[in-house]
Amino acid sequence: MIILIVVVFAILGFVVSSRLKSKFKLYSQTPLQANLSGAEIAKLMLADNNIHDVQVICVEGQLTDHYNPMDKTVNLSPDVYYGRNAAATAVAAHECGHAVQHATSYAWLNFRSAMVPIQNISGKILNIVLIASLFGGFALSLPVPIIGYIVVGSYSVMTLFTLVTLPVEFDASNRALAWVQNRNIVTRPEYDMSKDALKWAAMTYVVAALASLATLAYYIFVFFGNRD
Repeated sequence: MIILIVVVFAILGFVVSSRLKSKFKLYSQTPLQANLSGAEIAKLMLADNNIHDVQVICVEGQLTDHYNPMDKTVNLSPDVYYGRNAAATAVAAHECGHAVQHATSYAWLNFRSAMVPIQNISGKILNIVLIASLFGGFALSLPVPIIGYIVVGSYSVMTLFTLVTLPVEFDASNRALAWVQNRNIVTRPEYDMSKDALKWAAMTYVVAALASLATLAYYIFVFFGNRD
């Protein structure tokens, strides 16, 4: 059963990822009428939101764009940082959306940030238990029900993290799209392209959340589903 879950969501993830890449490739070929680069758009959006302590920097890789709340940096991949197209606009504004969330103490972002260390610990515990269970049948010398509580508890935290990520990502996209439209950064066709690109980016998080929920349900059934 777990193999089926992994395979199904691996295929679904591959389809969504491929679709996302094809969309970004297509929209990257559409020059922005405003002729602004992703870096320029990011700096302008930050300034419009009175955020002056966040740096916009270029990082290596493709689709490696992210906002780092620890050092307050908007990290843009070269294609986005230098790009002057609808795709670069969408990504740059989206990452600045996270910076705006941080500056305004957006509740869901604060919740997700608070969960990061707990999620990391839960992941490590889960890996230890699952690896130990492969060697000699629960090498931790704990009763099976206790193992079940540890596994389900740890995976519940990880699943909650993927679910909390959804409103954070959707809100950042909504902020980005509202700003580029109100600021007249994009034309109507460019807006539609930016919206579509962000929609497919969000779908990767939706797939991850669904996969985590399915896996959690599987573990609950394995450890507690056969009880009378």
